[in-house]
Amino acid sequence: MYINRFLERELKKYLNKKEILAVVGPRQSGKTTLLKHIFKDLKEALFLDFEDRETLELFDEDIKSFIDLYVKKYNYLFIDEFQYAKEGGKNLKYIYDNYKTKIVISGSSVSGLSIHSIKYLVGRIFVFTLHPFSFEEYLNYKEQRLYKEVYIKRKLTKPIIDKIIPCFNEFCIFGGYPRVILAQSKEEKETVLRNIYNTYFLKEIKEILNLPDDYKLAKLINALALQIGNIINYNELSDITGFNYKDLLSHINIVEKTFICIRSQPFYTNKRTELVKAPKIFFLDNGFRNMVIKNFQPIKKRPDKGSLYENFVATELVKKGLDIKYWRTKSKAEMDFIIEKKAKIIPIEVKSNLKKTKFTKSFLSFIDKYKPENGLILSEELFKKKGKTRFRPIFSVSKEV
Repeated sequence: MYINRFLERELKKYLNKKEILAVVGPRQSGKTTLLKHIFKDLKEALFLDFEDRETLELFDEDIKSFIDLYVKKYNYLFIDEFQYAKEGGKNLKYIYDNYKTKIVISGSSVSGLSIHSIKYLVGRIFVFTLHPFSFEEYLNYKEQRLYKEVYIKRKLTKPIIDKIIPCFNEFCIFGGYPRVILAQSKEEKETVLRNIYNTYFLKEIKEILNLPDDYKLAKLINALALQIGNIINYNELSDITGFNYKDLLSHINIVEKTFICIRSQPFYTNKRTELVKAPKIFFLDNGFRNMVIKNFQPIKKRPDKGSLYENFVATELVKKGLDIKYWRTKSKAEMDFIIEKKAKIIPIEVKSNLKKTKFTKSFLSFIDKYKPENGLILSEELFKKKGKTRFRPIFSVSKEV
């Protein structure tokens, strides 16, 4: 079953341009399904999968024969699982420079694509990321009427908020992987997430990156899952995983490049009073994170509810293509997220529960220092405005920034 993805519209804009299109993203985020959906409406098009070893070997070892078979006769060539190609970028450059065929590739590892492709293709490639579903996409599939009220008509009333909250709570627990969304029961969702986790290690780590210490990486991912939203403590992580400092940095980079985690760097203008080095860590998908710690309890029973909400906000902002930062002073004043957009600063604070409009000392401290045009405070249900600050439900963050 095909579920509409917002990236489809963006990709179609560039189908008649010469540049190669690359769609990257985590495994099972729907890349193959999306590309096949676009492919089926095109004439003189061919779809290949580099998990087919014969096709891959021909591309790697005999590019001219590959071109004779799969390029010359077609207007469009789609290649799935492109990260397996050893000479990916070099061969794509040759095809691009000598033939008119439009090429669309996909891959599950930014590391693989950047090493084997992108360095050869400067000026010849547009790269797009397909994340797991955003909450906006999820609501469009699950409750289209509510989606239209909130995101098209721009209406958000108390009755609408009440109807959306159950969807939001489920999304916070199980996340946005397409196959998880399609699963009918809690048990099936858990099984799918377990399979995604295991496939990540079997395919991404062992086959593509060939990492020998995958058990150490598993320890690292588990440790990071238990401290989402916290500033990274490298000494503690080294003790837990057995990685030295250099290897630890390398493996944190790997979990980021393979779409498991995302980093939030500190925002600062004064090195003497504000933190400038250590990042925070978040998971790209709440469901994957909950699979790692093996906890799928409902939101109301979760002692880590606040962390799940903050992780949700981080992922929604990243899925909108925004760079997330946090702010913290050496005197412990802190802002959860700082977004810089169109030369403006938007401070965002996330609260588990808020019954009335009120400001924390940290929020007021940031407002006083940086004087942003407006601010955003997110909580479960509050919908108000006080001065230049909007108080909004957490699920609406992508609509508010």
